[in-house]
Amino acid sequence: MIGHLNGRLIEKNPTDLVIECGGVGYEVKISLNTFSSIGDAEAVKIFTKLIVREDAHLLYGFATKEEREMFVHLTSVSGIGPNTAMIMLSSLVPDEIAHAIQSEDVVTIQSIKGIGAKTAQRVILDLKDKMLKMTFSTENIFNQNNTNRFDALTALISLGFDKKLAEKALDKVSLGDDSVEYLIKGALKIL
Repeated sequence: MIGHLNGRLIEKNPTDLVIECGGVGYEVKISLNTFSSIGDAEAVKIFTKLIVREDAHLLYGFATKEEREMFVHLTSVSGIGPNTAMIMLSSLVPDEIAHAIQSEDVVTIQSIKGIGAKTAQRVILDLKDKMLKMTFSTENIFNQNNTNRFDALTALISLGFDKKLAEKALDKVSLGDDSVEYLIKGALKIL
């Protein structure tokens, strides 16, 4: 119904923002990844998904079409509502979620707050075929080095470190075919 908003950023919070389009301020719920992507630009374009409930019309916003597409897939799974999908997209980027689903990595999906073992398995079962048909991002996340880096990054985030700081630390540590343990230990020394 509302595919995107292109307007002036009025208010920005980690979980929501207000965009003025044609004199109307739209309140949009966002993920932490979208919050980081927007920056402080005054003019913004957000891809949206409108969820109509009996008691409310809620607008969810995403920095990329890929993130919106992942949101739609996640909310199609029984037991995953829009708020849980936003928590998942705040914890992991669409590439990481797709990789975890494709590799049947229950531990990574279960590491997201509010996702138990059964829900993680249901996400994998329901979405694995869909994820195999999709492509995300520009980087190839399936080579061994990136898999180790992904696992190390996931571990650092689950320890409570900021994603961007953890990525910078991993960039300084990584020499090529490093083990997950080496990457984590090196990043922890920097952080």
